[in-house]
Amino acid sequence: MGKEPGALLRGTLLLTATGLAGQGLGFLYRIALSRQIGAEVMGLYQLIMPVYSVLLSLTAVGLTAAVSNLSARQQALGRRGDLERTLSLSLRTFLLLAAVLGAAVALLSDPISVYLLGDARTRLGLLLLPACVALTGVENLHKHQLYGMGQVRPPALVELAEQFVRAGAVLGLLAAFLPQTPERTVGLIVAGMTACEVFSAGALVLLRARARRRDGRPMGPAEPGLGRAVAAIALPVGLTAVAGNLMNSANSVLIPARLVAGGMDVSQAMSLFGVVCGMTLPMLTLPMAFLGAVNLLLMPRLAETAALGRRRETHRQIHQALLVTSAAALPCTALMAVVGPAIGSALFREPRVGEGILPLAVGVVFSCYQGVLGAALNGVGRQPAAARNALLSDGVQLLFTAALTGRPGVGLGGFFAGFVASAALGALLNAVSLVRAVGLPLRLFQWFTAPALASLLMALCANLLFRELLARGLAPLPAAVGCALFGGVLYLAALSAQGVTVRTLRGGEL
Repeated sequence: MGKEPGALLRGTLLLTATGLAGQGLGFLYRIALSRQIGAEVMGLYQLIMPVYSVLLSLTAVGLTAAVSNLSARQQALGRRGDLERTLSLSLRTFLLLAAVLGAAVALLSDPISVYLLGDARTRLGLLLLPACVALTGVENLHKHQLYGMGQVRPPALVELAEQFVRAGAVLGLLAAFLPQTPERTVGLIVAGMTACEVFSAGALVLLRARARRRDGRPMGPAEPGLGRAVAAIALPVGLTAVAGNLMNSANSVLIPARLVAGGMDVSQAMSLFGVVCGMTLPMLTLPMAFLGAVNLLLMPRLAETAALGRRRETHRQIHQALLVTSAAALPCTALMAVVGPAIGSALFREPRVGEGILPLAVGVVFSCYQGVLGAALNGVGRQPAAARNALLSDGVQLLFTAALTGRPGVGLGGFFAGFVASAALGALLNAVSLVRAVGLPLRLFQWFTAPALASLLMALCANLLFRELLARGLAPLPAAVGCALFGGVLYLAALSAQGVTVRTLRGGEL
């Protein structure tokens, strides 16, 4: 994984490039999907996805974190045998958990759909989810070991190809079998997702087997306590993911239910939920592929530097990750807050896209900070602190939704306020925990103030330009492209004027 200063950034750029391509394709896929199924069925699909997340958190999330973290450490120390044993142990554990929980979901699909999700039309999707979860877990365990070993390119390319396969499988099934009832339509989407995971899991298994054959070194003796090492990482990360996803699932179920309690009819509430969570939020997070790339590489790199006792290198990696996060998240969300409603309405053919985009954009920024700081905490071995902070943050979101969304005159404003408050709290708690854990020197001007001021200037100027271009008859999409080009130049100039240059971002020197 390279020890030179730019290694994290170069790996991040590679993952960002493939991630942006994948995000772009995924966004086009979501547009086509929403046009085929409509806002109400999109809302039903959004109800299914938290169950998918909960199942993955119960089975795979903690194990993938353990595989990534331990693989980086074992690679740094030359323990090839423990690389194989870690993956094998994690796979056996995952498959056992997936089989038990998958059977439970299939048997209880009727009460889960009716009493937990609040809509019986989600049952067929629930019946098909366990197979998709099993394949996703196998894929993620192999992928995260490759990332932990520093082999970034092959799994990144598979992930990009996965977007093509998913779009083809899901949209192909819908084109072949629609029109159908809403329940069967959701089932077709999940079936397409499962077909995509067959490709991804198979490709990652083959890639890992090829890497094993190329290595050729003897496995060597086993490290004592490997199972305990896996459990020490997997349990807190997995339990946190379970609790967080349960709260997020409850939040997803509560939003349409509380809107109905506030006087909205069921179909309208489900449709509005589908617009906000299935269209507006994915549009806002479209440029955020870099964040997943930063987190994927940061955690194993920090585990590696911690294993080698390089404290200053740990500081530098965190500093660089925060620089990259700020320099990209702030201008992207600022620009989307300006052009998002117009281009969203044009692309999705849904006039309500963009509702609440300003508070959602602020929440997305804080979520970016929360994510990268949480990954850093996990990388330096502070999983309990990351878990505690994540649970407190998710609890705040749930409280806001439950207390405010059902009030007449408030509606989705309660969800928006909770989204901002929970992400801000999570980012602050993670920052405090990280500073205490590693004694990180604070560079708040570089991390936040300079990119925030540059982004504000860019957004104000882009807003004027966008309105003028629309008034002169230019279509929203080319007008947005023009604003992005103009805004990007202005942002870099404003950032450079404050002493934060591209060279600073590349080196991340303290």
